[in-house]
Amino acid sequence: MASDFKSDIRPHKLQRIFISCDIEGISGVVHGDHTGPGQGEEYARARRLMTRQVSAAVSGAIQGGADIILINDSHGGGRNILIEELHSGAQLLTGSPKPLSMMQGVADGFDGAFFVGYHSRNGTPGVLNHTYSSDTIRELRINGQPAGETLLNAFIAGYYNVPILLITGDSETVSEASAVLPGIKAIAVKEPVGRFAARCLSLEEANAEIQEAAAEALGLVGELRPLVPPRPVTIELDFNSTAMAGAALMVPGAQAVGPSAVSFTHDDYIAAFQAMRVMITMARSVGS
Repeated sequence: MASDFKSDIRPHKLQRIFISCDIEGISGVVHGDHTGPGQGEEYARARRLMTRQVSAAVSGAIQGGADIILINDSHGGGRNILIEELHSGAQLLTGSPKPLSMMQGVADGFDGAFFVGYHSRNGTPGVLNHTYSSDTIRELRINGQPAGETLLNAFIAGYYNVPILLITGDSETVSEASAVLPGIKAIAVKEPVGRFAARCLSLEEANAEIQEAAAEALGLVGELRPLVPPRPVTIELDFNSTAMAGAALMVPGAQAVGPSAVSFTHDDYIAAFQAMRVMITMARSVGS
């Protein structure tokens, strides 16, 4: 006789986590010599620190139940993380250019996102503070609100219905993130002493705290809501010179709002974000 018993066992829903990793917010990174190719051993060391710190976040995510993890190397040209030393439980998106820049890959569908090694916006007292382009942007505003990479990228994640679960960086970054993303896990791995100096946790302590927080952050899936971007959205850029602003105005739809300030408005956040990137590229082409 056939049984009419129905099992309560349900298929396991895969937990998917996206990680955007920058370098300026890594413990031990405090100077421009740490941040770019051509800087010799100092940059080589920083790459290893970055790789180990994001690997700690991967370990924690797996401990918390993540099944699929994608890391986007989000610093500079996107070729910083050493894949041969990276935790084997994650895939790595490396290289540039990428249409969504620091958030490339998030549109593929994820349950949550981590920001690892982030820094505070330009004008704050944070370590290596800047907003997207340290040699170009004095201030960036979204619908009048000063914004750094944390808010810019959280809106991209929210556009694709992905909440931010965890951020790591210096204490200024943590404060900036907590103000716009209440409820997220936030780990400060260093305390600014100046733009090029910080009191840093040891790598072992920082990584242990990040691993623990990453595991706990998986418990926020379904609780934290994505940060949905406004519609319409106006991104306003204060450039470092009038020449830069003039070059940015060549982007169709860009509007002058001051001698060195340019804005772009659109109903679609991604369209506005990509226009912003083109304006920055144009501004860089003329220098100061």
